[in-house]
Amino acid sequence: MKKRLRKIIISAIIFLIAVLIEKFNFINLNENILLITQVILYVISYLIVGFEVLKKAVINIVHGEFFDENFLMGIATIGAFAIKEFPEAVAVMLFYQVGEYFQSYAVKKSRKSIASLMDIRPDYANLKVNGNIEKKSPEEVRIGDTIVVKPGEKVPLDGIVTEGNSMLDTSALTGESVPREVNINDNILSGCINLNGVLEIKVEKEFGESTVSKILDLVENATNKKAKTENFITKFSKYYTPIVVFLALIIAFIPPIITKTEMLDWVYRALTFLVVSCPCALVISVPLSFFSGIGSASKKGILVKGSNYLEILSKTEIAVFDKTGTLTKGVFDVQKIANEKDVDKNELLELATYCESYSNHPISLSIQKAYGKEIDKKRIIESKEVAGKGIISKIDNKEVACGNIKLMEILGIKNIKETDEIGTIVYVAIDKKYAGYILISDEIKEDSKKAIQDLKKAGVKKTVMLTGDNKEVAEKVNKELNLDVVYSELLPVDKVNKVEELLKNKKEESKLAFVGDGINDAPVLARADIGIAMGGLGSDAAIEAADIVIMTDEPSKIATAMKISRKTLKIVYQNISFALIVKIGVLILSAFGLASMWLAVFADVGVTVLAVLNSFRVEC
Repeated sequence: MKKRLRKIIISAIIFLIAVLIEKFNFINLNENILLITQVILYVISYLIVGFEVLKKAVINIVHGEFFDENFLMGIATIGAFAIKEFPEAVAVMLFYQVGEYFQSYAVKKSRKSIASLMDIRPDYANLKVNGNIEKKSPEEVRIGDTIVVKPGEKVPLDGIVTEGNSMLDTSALTGESVPREVNINDNILSGCINLNGVLEIKVEKEFGESTVSKILDLVENATNKKAKTENFITKFSKYYTPIVVFLALIIAFIPPIITKTEMLDWVYRALTFLVVSCPCALVISVPLSFFSGIGSASKKGILVKGSNYLEILSKTEIAVFDKTGTLTKGVFDVQKIANEKDVDKNELLELATYCESYSNHPISLSIQKAYGKEIDKKRIIESKEVAGKGIISKIDNKEVACGNIKLMEILGIKNIKETDEIGTIVYVAIDKKYAGYILISDEIKEDSKKAIQDLKKAGVKKTVMLTGDNKEVAEKVNKELNLDVVYSELLPVDKVNKVEELLKNKKEESKLAFVGDGINDAPVLARADIGIAMGGLGSDAAIEAADIVIMTDEPSKIATAMKISRKTLKIVYQNISFALIVKIGVLILSAFGLASMWLAVFADVGVTVLAVLNSFRVEC
């Protein structure tokens, strides 16, 4: 950019000298020498800013690409030199380069917010080997290895803190400036910066599967997926450019033959027509607007995998949410153990823990957490899961069943004491006899209510919650959040069916977004018009299947993403409308000889610069 700016300044100075010599002739040259001096200065000024453009045009012609902006600029300016319109020829190329400079500046500015994510790539990992520290490439570290992260260093791989506590700067991942505290047994994501304490971390994912690697991959591939509007402009330019070149040829040669008028006048009109016709404003500003939108979202901890998803999000009218881990914290705690008279409370919790020990479901993990002791897996003879209902295990020759009321009914368990307490109820039966229940509850996220309110303000007409939890829990959540529709007691396949049903009944032009975080949400995320995953605590499968990832786990960021997407599309349409109206108007004027080359310069470069500057507003 510095090199381009230097060329523009030098060229502009030489151009200005040439113009002033013509006006004032301050060195008292005779007419012929004055003209030659002017021409030399104009040519030098032109070549400084135009040589690269002419070079690209020739290379593209050799490769069979005739009709691009380099070709149009080259033929228009060389033609202007041929008809002795020297100032116009240089001005067109000079202002074209000014427009290109503004475009480069805009792209650089928009990339900064995305490029800041590239700074999270770790350079090394401190691997602990037999008490010694060895500096290794993150790719060389394996699952189960222990790494040490010192103050000021980046966390190179995902894992669990085994020693130490510290504050982490997570701003590159989440966009949040407030540091987060981590202690022993806390999960830690790669890409964070350790601020003060020394941490020892047990690695849980190899570098290729780590958070930092996946984010970098998402960012690097975001611009590959183009929006329909962007694809339309690319196709439009392919047909539009050759058409205007042929129209320019017709304007240059047909009217003077028919009317027997001065050909130079018509050639000037044709060259003006060519300058105006350059589709730079559209080709540059439309992708730049989407790029700015993706950059603006990433600043706020929202990763958009492509501009096509930004466009779809702007048309979203139905928002469907998973409950656990999305609208709620997904952190379950045992609130109550209700045991029968002939069963000890501690025994009930112990057998339930062993029964659930092979499951990684949040409910199972909360029971294991409440038990708090080491589990001897040798006591578990067999264990099988009944999809959507619970688990049946054989422990110390006792058959233990843990699950919902439906599991109890399948097993023919009688005398069940059902409860209307709010939360997830895990009923327990031992040897086909009812033994009691465990009450587990989850908390609603602090900003979930705000998320639903903001989405409705943003134009979402229907909010829906899908959950595998019982009706009472679902209704309790709905009472706080005020959703439009709630479906409870759903299996993973039921969630897909509900989304299919909602997709079938919606208007064709409106879009449906699904927000989830778990492995079982991946099929629904993939099926929805646009899938949004909670990235901080969400599963890898959900993040992989989603089109947008919320790195902060805050559902309110969905409304923020929607506002960015709608602002982006608004600016895209403004740029398209403005560029086409001005260009078509000046094209008509130039065809009738009513537009000068200077007006053509504004219709091309001026419109491009204004459109580029308008694109900046996405990040404001």
